[in-house]
Amino acid sequence: MEDQSNEALWYVVHTYSGYENKVATDLAKMVENRRLQDLICEIKVPTEMVPEIKDGKERMVERKLFPGYVLVKMVMNDDTWYVVRNTRGCTGFVGPASKPVPLTAEEVEKMGVEAKAPLTVDFAAGDSVQITSGPLEGFMGVVEEINTETFKVKLKVNMFGRETPAEVDIAQVEPL
Repeated sequence: MEDQSNEALWYVVHTYSGYENKVATDLAKMVENRRLQDLICEIKVPTEMVPEIKDGKERMVERKLFPGYVLVKMVMNDDTWYVVRNTRGCTGFVGPASKPVPLTAEEVEKMGVEAKAPLTVDFAAGDSVQITSGPLEGFMGVVEEINTETFKVKLKVNMFGRETPAEVDIAQVEPL
């Protein structure tokens, strides 16, 4: 592997379906045993909490965002490649066979891999806001409720001479 850099980048590792957590824990153990913490920095199985209705009851369950994949932030070299590639349950890196391709900064941001700073909301219930994107772009509304866990805003939007309830992402709204 030529052009090795010493920068840790995010790589996507393909695993057998259902083995994502096992691959992540086995890899973490190998990193610890071989003292590679400075080369393989982070191992993640991205998940999200989603509501599930079972027996008439709604409860939150954890769901994998990318089934069959584990994300690894690592410095790519022959040793680290070998360790990851030879972890049981791992079928290889995403990218051409000989050269794993790291995620771009935009991909890392879109996938929400790196922890983002907590969201700051510069408007409150009762404030007038403008919708800046999405199907309601350009409409004005009055904030009724802000949910920082789901990143949603409930609004009353004035459409066709009527107050109409709407729900949009916090990022789609800015104060007037």
